[in-house]
Amino acid sequence: MTPNHPQRVAILGAAGRDFHDFNVLFRNDPAYQVVAFTATQIPDIAGRRYPAELAGDGYPDGIRIVEESDLEALIDRDAVDVVVFAYSDVTHEHVMHLAARVNAAGAAFLIPGDSTMLEASTPVVSVTAARTGAGKSQTSRKVRSIVAAAGRRAAAIRHPMPYGNLVRQRLQRFETYEELIAADVTIEEREEYEPYLAEGAVVFAGADYQAILEAAEREADVILWDGGNNDTPFIRPDVDICVLDPHRSGHELTYWPGEANVRRAGAIIINKVDTAPVGAVAELRATVDAVNPKASITEAASTVRVEDPSTISGKRVLVIEDGPTTTHGGMGFGAGWVAAERYGAAEILDPRPFARGSLVDVFTTYPHLERVLPAMGYGEQQRADLRATIHAAAAECDVIVIGTPIDLGGVLDLEVPSVRVYYDLDERSGPTLEDLLAPVLG
Repeated sequence: MTPNHPQRVAILGAAGRDFHDFNVLFRNDPAYQVVAFTATQIPDIAGRRYPAELAGDGYPDGIRIVEESDLEALIDRDAVDVVVFAYSDVTHEHVMHLAARVNAAGAAFLIPGDSTMLEASTPVVSVTAARTGAGKSQTSRKVRSIVAAAGRRAAAIRHPMPYGNLVRQRLQRFETYEELIAADVTIEEREEYEPYLAEGAVVFAGADYQAILEAAEREADVILWDGGNNDTPFIRPDVDICVLDPHRSGHELTYWPGEANVRRAGAIIINKVDTAPVGAVAELRATVDAVNPKASITEAASTVRVEDPSTISGKRVLVIEDGPTTTHGGMGFGAGWVAAERYGAAEILDPRPFARGSLVDVFTTYPHLERVLPAMGYGEQQRADLRATIHAAAAECDVIVIGTPIDLGGVLDLEVPSVRVYYDLDERSGPTLEDLLAPVLG
């Protein structure tokens, strides 16, 4: 490598960590030239560009985003020297198959480490997980409420979901529902932002996390990093919490980068112990003791509730669950299913015969989904497909059980009876969250 021949880089991503890693590692370094991002996991990312306004002076035309399936052609056509892996919630086998493809095509394969973490001047609490859907959101909300109860100003910074206009999404701050509507956020974004707003809290997100961190620090005493999927933190934490799911015991050592979170965290929360398969909690405790013996272990329940259980009891129901958890997260059920079972639903409808539009492809891609409908809504058309699917199924059931953490009925303007399911973290043994937060609350 010489100053006249910068290393040519491609970044494998899913419109999240890939942009962050570019901003931190490559944007201002003339030793590298990023020729493309690739896209997977999230629909309709490929074909766009990372805009010049965010990419910097070295990229007057921005950076194109192409399909990951075109990886070998990209390496050959653009003489790529290094391919950077920058997305999450995939098996170790998946990662190494990509590494083999990259090496076979003649390029190096890189997974960045702590060099992508930003340094904060404000105390930071990080909540990550071994898999998506383990219970990060309910843990993060409780962390925020404890910080607020201690008289400290808390600001949540959410892992990126920049699926729209990236220039407008460079730095996002949400405090009201009207701001969510004005930003035309996806259902997936609302699932992460709306619960904070319901508690009167502020949440930050976007595409440029140095700018986001600086903005959050101007109005907060404590920063809460609310991780996405099972990704590692973007900001170096003072308190590092990782949530594990006993319904997927074993995944903590087989999914990237969740295993890194398990090994590095100072505190482990084993969630959902109230519904865990027999022996799964003990298996997780043994794993943590083996790979991270210095970490504390807290066992917690994910307590599920509805305002009126009689709306479910004896009824035929359609269950709607969080999209990422039940699709690439691999879960066949969530809080909605648990509530339907607990409160005595007479029948849980198979949603597949009622699928419309893009939801047909979702069920084909994720054949484990047999009794729940994932709340997919990455764009206007997919939201319309979801609404049409719900209305088609409603003719065969009494009520829709909504297990997503938002008012989906209001978002989709549903014209059918529905009941929302709420879920909260309830520590049962080991250190409480108050104990874990002592280093930042004093």
